[in-house]
Amino acid sequence: MSFLMVCRSLFRFFVKKLNLDSTKIIDWFILILSTVSPVLASKVIFYIVMDKKLDLNSPKTLNEKIMWLKLNTYKNNPLITQCTDKVKVRDYIKSAGLEHILVPLYNVWDNVNDLCWDDLPDSFVLKCNHGCGYNIICPDKSKLDAQWAKKQLAVWMKTKYWRYRAEINYRHVPQRILSEKYLTMENGESLNDYKVYCFNGQAKYVLVCTGRSENNPKFYFFDNNWELSRINRHSQAADSSFSLPKPAHVDNMFKYAAILSKPFPFVRMDFYITGKDLFFGEMTFTPSAGIDSSRLPETDLMFGEMVNLNNDDCN
Repeated sequence: MSFLMVCRSLFRFFVKKLNLDSTKIIDWFILILSTVSPVLASKVIFYIVMDKKLDLNSPKTLNEKIMWLKLNTYKNNPLITQCTDKVKVRDYIKSAGLEHILVPLYNVWDNVNDLCWDDLPDSFVLKCNHGCGYNIICPDKSKLDAQWAKKQLAVWMKTKYWRYRAEINYRHVPQRILSEKYLTMENGESLNDYKVYCFNGQAKYVLVCTGRSENNPKFYFFDNNWELSRINRHSQAADSSFSLPKPAHVDNMFKYAAILSKPFPFVRMDFYITGKDLFFGEMTFTPSAGIDSSRLPETDLMFGEMVNLNNDDCN
């Protein structure tokens, strides 16, 4: 029996014996372990979620290679830190001559107490730059509970996001708050987001989410010719004639994703299309923290085969 299997058995025994909250214990344990040893933390997280050992010696799947990259190529890499930072990545986009796809920026603050609500427009988005999901979307400032928003931002600003899943590419991002323009479709509907999977500078697939405003989200993969790729469950379950109308700017989206992703073995480039405009969202180097258990095993392997871990541009 392996060391990880022994640890899991002991953990389950004590959780059941002492009637403990296993989720909170795991989170607490990972927070500590990430600081002590990101490698060991990654192995433990991978084993808990994926129910198998993490192979860092000969990684094959995309999940395994994301883990390898964050612990090696992306570790303490200034360009990775810059592009992970939701504020400083804007300079990277500008350096590529693509400033026109940046969401208009209103302000940046180092401290939540510096935020002046009166200076913000009637609609906006607030984000913390050092993690994922740290967003406050405000379509109408008159309806926003400013005290709640301030408290929430204060909590996020005190949180070391990288420690939750040992995502050390976030570790050296200086924590700040930014305010951006609130984007909507031209007809007022909520935005569809487009997540472009890029492998060594080649933008291969885009993951499109539909039905989010109806609380019935479905995800479909399309290739760079806008052909449905049946490589995830929703795409496989779709009718044989299923497709989605090709949005404007899709060709440019793939083009820009390829330009911006060139230095990196793998990155997911996120974009928004409002109808008439294409906007850059963010660069995600460790989607799902490298433990995406919902990805089909054959797709995880196929994506992994596309990643060259010896990309000289990033080393």
